[in-house]
Amino acid sequence: MIVRILSAARADLELAADFYESQCKGLGADFLAAIVVDIDGLKIHAGVNRLEYGFHKSISKRFPFAIYYLVESDSVDVYAVIDCRQDPEKTADRLK
Repeated sequence: MIVRILSAARADLELAADFYESQCKGLGADFLAAIVVDIDGLKIHAGVNRLEYGFHKSISKRFPFAIYYLVESDSVDVYAVIDCRQDPEKTADRLK
């Protein structure tokens, strides 16, 4: 199965990596590496996560982020990577 990270999700990743890098040198790269492993796992486990806001929601194993994705016939499309600590209404608005 092919996993595609759409442009909005890439922007989410860049913002989060920049934030973590500003907190501690090297943490931004650690964040990206961990999330990429989580996203890569969707090749095997796509579709098993519960639905929220019309998307499957996979929680990162290391950072408090959710990966929102849809399963197509031959691919997994990642639409957003969102910090779980933010206001749920903001998340809902972002995913509409």
